[in-house]
Amino acid sequence: MAHTAKYPPTEPFTVNPDDSVADVLNKMRKISFQGRSLGQAFDIWQQMLADRCTIWLGLSGAMTAGGFRNIVSYLIKNRMIDVLVSTGANLFHDIYESLGSPHFLGDPAEDDLKLREAHLDRVYDTYLDEDIFRVIDRWILDWAHTELENRPYTSREFLYEIGRSLSGIAKEDGILTSAYRAGVPIYCPAIADSSFGIALAGRKKKILPPFQFNLIRDVEETAMIFEFSAETGVIYIGGGTPKNFIQQSAVIVDREDYFGHKYALQITADAAHWGGLSGCTFSEAKSWGKIHPRARMTSVRADATIAFPILATGVADTARHVIEKRNKPVFEQGSDLGFAGHTLSDWQVPPLDRITMQALVQEKGLPHGLLPDGSE
Repeated sequence: MAHTAKYPPTEPFTVNPDDSVADVLNKMRKISFQGRSLGQAFDIWQQMLADRCTIWLGLSGAMTAGGFRNIVSYLIKNRMIDVLVSTGANLFHDIYESLGSPHFLGDPAEDDLKLREAHLDRVYDTYLDEDIFRVIDRWILDWAHTELENRPYTSREFLYEIGRSLSGIAKEDGILTSAYRAGVPIYCPAIADSSFGIALAGRKKKILPPFQFNLIRDVEETAMIFEFSAETGVIYIGGGTPKNFIQQSAVIVDREDYFGHKYALQITADAAHWGGLSGCTFSEAKSWGKIHPRARMTSVRADATIAFPILATGVADTARHVIEKRNKPVFEQGSDLGFAGHTLSDWQVPPLDRITMQALVQEKGLPHGLLPDGSE
């Protein structure tokens, strides 16, 4: 005899022309496969918003070119997220569109050599104007060397200042301008691996000094945010560097009562069995201490260009009153990030203490040369 009493039954999806997006997502919680996962993600995001939670969004790939920057801007303006970690491509394409330059509907089968002759760059089925990219490259180079001080900048402060300057000339609001006005930090840990890197490398070496980023301070700042957050939740669109950068910060936290993210959801088309982080399960992340042992979590194995707008729209509809009453984390941005009454001036990432270091070197049979003085 099958023992089914402890398992709730599925509920076949029923079409109702009067259903909202939120209604559809609620129904999807009772179906199967990735549809159910999307319904679970709908629940988890709402729970993050209702809790005392700092919500992180990891945005990989080129979602801005794909038409999704207004979603991210909406999430920032309405504080459905509190910190953004992104690839450089998303943010550079955001500048491009904020200046009034559209992306264009293209054809993935187009002759790319002809596109090159026409100064059109292709992102699968979408085109952009290469000439405008070059103008933005030069603007960023000139701006960095005239508006910023001659010192290393975190990616967060650099992007905050770009948002400030862009707000004065933009034709449309976007991710960087919205984040500047809302005081939401943006981090770009691989900023050199983007058109920002191309732009800042274009200096005249005998005239301009090289622009410098302090990316280790980015790590310190994000660790501090985790340290002083009551709870943390993460939303990953894809994976890659943004996902890893957020995940690693959870490992640095030096709190006895912190056991990783309490809430976690990701939308990815990658698979876990390839061994890459983009497909890595949250269960695997528990082995690293990045995810709470009893976290509310789900992975939606789907194309983010399909799932993300549905999910964001449903949560914005259902949780609007929760969002309005939410106790939002407050950041003070400048050369030093302020959060929860703390700055890096009065907090640091704790290193492994010397006694533990010596014990581990001895126990694991590692070379004594790893010790600070090379001794036993």
